[in-house]
Amino acid sequence: RLCYSMSQSNHVARNASLYNKPFVEQFEETPLVVAVLTYMGYGILTIFGYLRDFLRDWGFEKCHVARERDAQKDFVPLYQDFENFYTRNLYMRIRDNWNRPICSVPGAKMDLVERVSKDYNWTFEHTGMVVREVINMGSYNYLGFAENTGSCAEAATASNSVYGVGVASTRYEMGNLDIHEEMEQLVARFLGVESAMAFGMGFATNSMNIPALAGKGCLILSDELNHASLVLGARLSGSTIRVFKHNNMVSLEKMLKDAIVHGQPRTHRPWKKILILVEGIYR
Repeated sequence: RLCYSMSQSNHVARNASLYNKPFVEQFEETPLVVAVLTYMGYGILTIFGYLRDFLRDWGFEKCHVARERDAQKDFVPLYQDFENFYTRNLYMRIRDNWNRPICSVPGAKMDLVERVSKDYNWTFEHTGMVVREVINMGSYNYLGFAENTGSCAEAATASNSVYGVGVASTRYEMGNLDIHEEMEQLVARFLGVESAMAFGMGFATNSMNIPALAGKGCLILSDELNHASLVLGARLSGSTIRVFKHNNMVSLEKMLKDAIVHGQPRTHRPWKKILILVEGIYR
């Protein structure tokens, strides 16, 4: 999921030619008609939401969402007013689009359990039918490991027969395998750096390991769209943090040159270490 790369000499990356030209990221603009209709839909739902709340206050409509008790009115509220309003009046109208139960492996396509609601999405009932071949757009299956057939599944099966299902320990203790070191060497060759360290995926991987790599007197150059775990780890490290534009090597190179030339603020001493934080896949 994430690799930290480190370089200590004026080493030229083998794929440096890819960054000779400025990187320009473009996104398709939302059509005006779609934007207008979307805001109109939200506006209509909001107006009818206030009307439903009025009917609920008079007992004409039942509300299933949790509310504060009268005995708790003098305490800090557990639910924010608009958040609760949005949940019961807007989200509930389209709730059937989320949290769909699946009955297959979460691959590129998957099967869903069909469900229906008779009370406007407050509760659901399963029909016993299956909706097949639905495109999966909400899984972290970047490398295809969730599939039960294909090259990834076959490679995983072959690896399990040699190494077992897991090392059940950290790499520092008894969890370091030859394939781990082979992967790190491959990543280092691809990035054109001396070495690389690979970690298991997880929020704590970034938030807890970055403080071990950098600290006070160090500089962290972070992509502006980095995950919250990277942001938290950078802040916990106590290092100076500077943010460069997303996937923009020109912006990163400028900050890196300025950091090397000018050094730390006020003292202008060289940074103890400069750590560049980027993600392999942004979502």
